[in-house]
Amino acid sequence: MSNTTITPPPETMPASPYGTLPPASTPASRKPVSLPRLADMHARGERISMLTAYDATFAAMADAAGVDCLLVGDSLGMVCQGLASTVGVSLETMRYHTDSVSRGLRRVQGTAWLIADLPFGSYQESREQALRSATVLMQAGAHMVKLEGGGWTTETVRFLVERGIPVCAHLGLTPQTVHALGGYRVQGKGDAGALLKQHAHALQDAGATMLVLEMVPAALAAELTAELKHCATIGIGAGKATAGQVLVLHDMLGINLGKMPKFVRNFMADSSSIAEALAAYVRAVKDGSFPDDQLHAW
Repeated sequence: MSNTTITPPPETMPASPYGTLPPASTPASRKPVSLPRLADMHARGERISMLTAYDATFAAMADAAGVDCLLVGDSLGMVCQGLASTVGVSLETMRYHTDSVSRGLRRVQGTAWLIADLPFGSYQESREQALRSATVLMQAGAHMVKLEGGGWTTETVRFLVERGIPVCAHLGLTPQTVHALGGYRVQGKGDAGALLKQHAHALQDAGATMLVLEMVPAALAAELTAELKHCATIGIGAGKATAGQVLVLHDMLGINLGKMPKFVRNFMADSSSIAEALAAYVRAVKDGSFPDDQLHAW
């Protein structure tokens, strides 16, 4: 008697209870977001929507809602791990979550651009250390890496870009150095704004093509957005004039273990589902109705 196992036809096989991820943006409605496409959006003045993502399912949902960029942020330390800050997040943890988000996008043929944070301690030692760390995240599926700070980071950005790794910079409130900044406070006020602008231009010149501006005065963010022709500014608490916006996914869904930051809008408040809230966020960023400088900026 034969021991051959006969596989039942697909229609009779039991469905996986976990096989219910939402459909991706169809090729007809959205081509894969790429670096040239982001540059074109920036040049045309189309606002760029970005949200954090830490797992496969939320990544697929955000992609289906039309979010342009997904950021695997080291904010996962607080959101997913319950840490007091991002400082305790390891490179291995970032690799794990980047891989998870990337798998979610691949599973639904997602089209979003995937950015991953270089965590504290993974790039400060040397340019070579930054390259090794960036390689880990790129091999996990990231299209771009993000690092915090200006000044000394300029040559690190140049080093990575010259080696084919797209870089998103991050100025203003930089959570990895929150202790040195004296807490979660607005950055770039008064004379400090001139130094922030200097750092921003240097990062653009080094090859950074995106720049997160966190908790900086709206007027300063507007000036930088107008001046930086080849680097798209992405605001979080930086006013509506930036080239795009980013929020922590859980914040914009009204899920937060602490006090909701001033710059957040709860999109679930007027939505009947998570999918609807995500789509509403994309629309609000694109049409400029979010953020409202009177409510969400300084």
